[in-house]
Order: sequence, then C-alpha cells, then structure tokens
Amino acid sequence: MSAADASVRRPPSRPQPQPQPPQRQARAVRLGPRSVAALALVSATGAAGFAWPLFAGTGSQVSAHAQDAPWLFAGLLVLLVAVVAATISESGLGPKAVAMLGVLAATGAALRPIGAGTAGIEPMFFLMVLSGRVLGPGFGYVLGSVTMFASALLTGGVGPWMPFQMLAMGWFTMGAGLLPGPDRLRGRGELLMLAGYGFLAAFAYGTVMNLAGWPFMDALASNIAFDPHAAVPANLARFVAYCLATSLGWDLGRAVVTVVLTLTIGTTLLKALRRATRRAAFESPVTFDPS
Repeated sequence: MSAADASVRRPPSRPQPQPQPPQRQARAVRLGPRSVAALALVSATGAAGFAWPLFAGTGSQVSAHAQDAPWLFAGLLVLLVAVVAATISESGLGPKAVAMLGVLAATGAALRPIGAGTAGIEPMFFLMVLSGRVLGPGFGYVLGSVTMFASALLTGGVGPWMPFQMLAMGWFTMGAGLLPGPDRLRGRGELLMLAGYGFLAAFAYGTVMNLAGWPFMDALASNIAFDPHAAVPANLARFVAYCLATSLGWDLGRAVVTVVLTLTIGTTLLKALRRATRRAAFESPVTFDPS
C-alpha cells in the first residue's frame, strides 16, 4: 500500500473543543437608566442629609435641622419608594424575584434582633454581603432597604433615623454586588474579598449612621459634640473623636462577626444562593403550554 493510499484511509482528525466563555451570572434585578437616575437622586439627597453638619455655615443652628427632620424623613421615603418602583418597572421584577426578596428580607429582619443589646453581634450584615454578591447591585439595594424597613417595623425602631438606615443598608448591600469578578472569581479568593469588604463596609455603615445622630448632642455636655459655630476642620476632628469614643467597639464587633461568618459558612450560603438563582432562572422568558 502506497503512502498516498494510507493518507486517504487515515481517519479524519476530530475537531478540538473550543473553550466556552464563562456564563453571565443571572440577575434578579438589573439597573437601567431610570433606576440609576433615581438611585443617584436618592443617594445625593441622602449624602447631603448625612454630611450637612460638616459643610454647614458657622451661623447654622441644629434646631433648624431638627424642625426639618420630619420633612427629610418623608422626602427620603418617597425617593426610596421611587427607586424601588423604577427598578421594578424597568427590570420586570417577576414573582420569583419577589419571592426571593421576601424570603431574604424576612431572614435579615429576623437576624437583626439577635444582637440587640450585645455589641457587634449583627449577623444580618453577613447575609446582606453574600446576597448582594450573588444577586447583583440592583437586587442588593432593594434588599438592603426593604430588610431595614422590615426590621424597624419588627423591633419598633420607626423614627426619623429609619430612612437613613434604609439608605445606608442599601448602599452596603449594593456595594457587595459591585465587587469585581462575579462570573470568574470563586473559592477562597472570593471569600477573602467578601470578608475584606464586609470588614470595611461595617465600619463605613457605622460611621455614616453616626452622622445622623451626632449633630443633636448637647455641645455644652462634651467637647466631641457638634459645634455649629466651629469651622469644618474643627468639627471633623470632633466627629472622629466622637466615633472613636462611642461606636468603635460596636463597629469593630460588627466587622469581626461579619468576617468570621463569611469565612466559616460563606461557601455553603453562596452555593445555596447560586443554586436557587439558577433554578429560578430570573432572566428566562416565561412561556405557557397551550395544552
């Protein structure tokens, strides 16, 4: 048999399989232009409500803001509702996403009272970090706000501070969904990244919430209280001292608990959330069998 015949009879080579690109992680809520605009509006208003003491003029009075607090409370609630409504109308939040939102919000609201009266035992933050990571920033913002609202109703913590808590928790949970590599980073590296974010974000949450109550301290009672007649650097130094003296221990406990829970049971919860997300198939079109 000649070499030419052998080359003819040689079986054709099998095509090599091409590497498949990583699948895009499904999102229960995707932020669109209207949702982003509403979120930017409420975030800007909330940031102004948090940071006004550091930028107010030396002639401003704390009592003037105290009289405006109910209006700010109502305005922030309206804006938060607008964000949720815009997100739902634009992303088409279906019944499966609503069900998952209800389950996670109820779980987070039930976890919050566990640490009542005990510094730093707040497992709700751990759940918010992992949920925001798996379900994305849009769902994370809605989940954080709704969870804080539900927990306030559960614990009787309804007051002018509640919209600030809703906004801060929405930022906290949304930030976890904005972390890099949601479709590629897995395993120990992802847990370390989430633990680091939870540690820093727990301090950030406590710091911004301190701004909501710090201006209402009696300036004559302490040299770390807000002074409406002091300059911005002086008030900033007072605020740092206030945080170190009043909330450092609580924020540190919250951060440590979040890190410990993330590193110990984070893998199990991430797998459960991702399995539930795959089975829910949020982005798959709903079809009905004619029969």
